[in-house]
Amino acid sequence: MTERFSNWDAAEHLHTREDTRLYIQACADEDPGDGSLIRAALNDVARSRNMAGLAREAGMSREGLYKALSPDGNPTFATVVRIVRALGLRLHIA
Repeated sequence: MTERFSNWDAAEHLHTREDTRLYIQACADEDPGDGSLIRAALNDVARSRNMAGLAREAGMSREGLYKALSPDGNPTFATVVRIVRALGLRLHIA
């Protein structure tokens, strides 16, 4: 019997604001300290929504948003804050 695997894409499972919040929180909790999981989570959330609309809301170009959230991206903290706000979320530090 051969096992079959398929690609799993978190963006396909983020349907509500609560899904988004919990997903980003889980990634923030597990982030190794370099922000890579948070950046990846924001990329997944952005792809689950209208990327062009989110970029506009964040005051960025669509290409700039893709670049900032790509695996090689290194967004500034200001960019992360703009994206989080454009998603209708808030940063909370406890």
